[in-house]
Amino acid sequence: MTLAPELTCDPALAAAASRWRDWLAHEKRYSKHTLAGYQHDLAGFLRFMADHLGGPPGLAEIEGLKPLDFRAWLADLNRRGLSRTSTARALSCLRGFFRFLEKQGVVRNSAISALRTPRVPKSVPKALSIKEAFDLILSAPDLADDTWIGLRDRALLTLLYGCGLRIGEALDLNRDRAPGLFGNPADTMMVRGKGNKDRLVPVLPAVRQAIAAYLDVCPYGGDGATPLFLGARGGRLAAGVAQARVRNLRALLGLPETATPHALRHSYATHLLAGGGDLRTIQELLGHASLSTTQRYTDVDMARLSAVYEDAHPRARKKV
Repeated sequence: MTLAPELTCDPALAAAASRWRDWLAHEKRYSKHTLAGYQHDLAGFLRFMADHLGGPPGLAEIEGLKPLDFRAWLADLNRRGLSRTSTARALSCLRGFFRFLEKQGVVRNSAISALRTPRVPKSVPKALSIKEAFDLILSAPDLADDTWIGLRDRALLTLLYGCGLRIGEALDLNRDRAPGLFGNPADTMMVRGKGNKDRLVPVLPAVRQAIAAYLDVCPYGGDGATPLFLGARGGRLAAGVAQARVRNLRALLGLPETATPHALRHSYATHLLAGGGDLRTIQELLGHASLSTTQRYTDVDMARLSAVYEDAHPRARKKV
């Protein structure tokens, strides 16, 4: 279990931060990943303010912060090389914290509203080609010392590409969610996504077969509450371990750095769209709350179509 970073502040402010964290977890139903990110951002802000103000801040100190104090914190993030995306997230976290404190009647500070959110450039998802995705999946056992670990890696990557799951969604699965097991249908699977929202995804035979092949040789038994994907010592497989396995695989195959576990999810969506899938259906399959998020995949597909056009169309190859 990852411990939350210690907060550099007085006990009353630490207690308020704990109530905010509980509210995000239970009322807003934020994922563990998002909660950890917000906790990290708040801890960093309070550490900076402890240095900036000459001591651990309390409720009175943060209520008295001026726009200049918040800008000094943003300048420090910039000096430390944080990306615009990370800075925007940290500022969003802080605004949410101050809104919570105001609703609780604990702190009121309007200075933070004077800050402008850094403009984050829109990023187009990087998808693998169909061949690259298959090479990544089929080569997974090649780097494993144990057969069961190789089949585990192949099953995980097949699931990411075949069902479009986020890496966190896949690793959070227990065996009682596996297709064809514990009375589950073989062709669908219930997945818990962001905001603890469940969605039903179709399961291809190749996905089901890859999971079954892995479980057949997995040396660890268990029941429905046992994690589906296990690490070498029998605990739940960590995302960092899975990402490291993919890094080694892409080095072996000569794939670009954009070949990550999440790229398989992008590839799932992009290849569905290229095959004639409609955006609304893909939105549901991916678990996107907003269609605008799914809309990014049209940019990927249009870029691919434009490249094909430029390469193949006779009017594109010569000036007329």
